[in-house]
Amino acid sequence: MINMRHIPHSCHIQLLHLIPSLMPITSTMATIFWVEDQYHWVNKFRSILESADFGDNAGSNQLLVHKFVESASQAINRGQTIPDVVILDANMNGNDDAGLTVSRLLAKKWPHVPVIYLSEHSGTGIEEKAFEQSQAQDFIAKHQQNVEQVLCWRIRALLRHNSMQSEHNTRQTADRISSGDLSIDLTTWNVYWHGTRLMNPSNNKRPLTPMPRKILRFLVESSPRPLTTLQMSEKLELDKFSYDNYRQHIKVLRHAFEQAGEKADAESFLKRCQSGKGIVTFGDDGAYCWIK
Repeated sequence: MINMRHIPHSCHIQLLHLIPSLMPITSTMATIFWVEDQYHWVNKFRSILESADFGDNAGSNQLLVHKFVESASQAINRGQTIPDVVILDANMNGNDDAGLTVSRLLAKKWPHVPVIYLSEHSGTGIEEKAFEQSQAQDFIAKHQQNVEQVLCWRIRALLRHNSMQSEHNTRQTADRISSGDLSIDLTTWNVYWHGTRLMNPSNNKRPLTPMPRKILRFLVESSPRPLTTLQMSEKLELDKFSYDNYRQHIKVLRHAFEQAGEKADAESFLKRCQSGKGIVTFGDDGAYCWIK
């Protein structure tokens, strides 16, 4: 069974984690990461976003605001929490490309996180660049009528879309979990990558041991939300499970994927991980996540 604590509820923005779910939206807050250099706009929207009902009456939302591109970039690079949605101003401190700079960094770190531009430059070349050169899903004019309601509507729609997309990308039946070219047979616990069974990287005539396979299952079920050492130990129901244990099992998994990929003539899994896909190291808290 999937632990319901890790299933997002799209109608509440827990203003810091974007967690597409494996099931239809049910309930949870969301996290909003907002980069805006003019605080009168933040003051205008803060209480609305924090208290907005995005459909499930799950409580107040969490809003993370950065006034400068530099501080936002540092927070993204630290990557301790995945936001549910990002709001960007386009022009900040006189720089027309400020929003683009942040968006490009987001695309490398969290390519699945939706980005909304909230800007005074709607209908200009800045908006054109936002759609053509970044991962923008929406561009909202700040001075339009009922802009507060419009922003909430768009956020709700994006979260719903991401939840449905995640459900499509990661499919679970009674006996199998699939995510892209990955398949986990829940009856035999065999893991397949591009149709090739993962084996023990130290002895490819022996099967992969149970613990790495269990860890992989929980990572896929929680994707794209990362799991820390503590969260993984709770799922495994182990009293003693250290970050060193976690890291060693991840290392085994990555090399098992690498060997299976070589047999299937697929791209290098290790290089895939380095590019931000596959089994990805997340933040500084000993966390990992599966990114399709």
